[in-house]
Amino acid sequence: MRMDCQSLFDVIGEKKAFDLSLDFGEEELYGRFPFVTPVEVNGEIENRAGVVKLVFHVKFRLSLCCDRCLKELERDFSYSFAHTLVRSQNTDSDEYVVCEDGFLDLRELTRTDLLLELPVKILCSPDCKGLCPHCGIDLNVGSCECEKKEIDPRLASLSQLLS
Repeated sequence: MRMDCQSLFDVIGEKKAFDLSLDFGEEELYGRFPFVTPVEVNGEIENRAGVVKLVFHVKFRLSLCCDRCLKELERDFSYSFAHTLVRSQNTDSDEYVVCEDGFLDLRELTRTDLLLELPVKILCSPDCKGLCPHCGIDLNVGSCECEKKEIDPRLASLSQLLS
């Protein structure tokens, strides 16, 4: 979605609000297509004293898999973002968003912000115990009878000396 921001750069005090829904269902993330609902985006662009600021909020739901126990889960996310918009830039700074020809690609900016903000590790709960590395049982549900004592293979020859 390209937004025309030309009048925002030209008129001090100008505001433009937006409320839209973006479909990222085709976006592959974590080896799957997790966006189960459209991303609801609402915000405002305002020229205040010649500085054009973009502030927006997003809400969406993802269908994910716990990284420790592999349990399927759905989780709601909500983030807020703020950017300063400029017409052109003469440095390689990521501090500003450049609006080429006075247009802002809001879909691409939202996509980039979301992907950078999402957590690297997804857990069903902060105290998830995961799976047993030997038998594969879910340790959140029950315990296993596997031997817990593991000997570092680099030190295995020392254990032979002690026995």
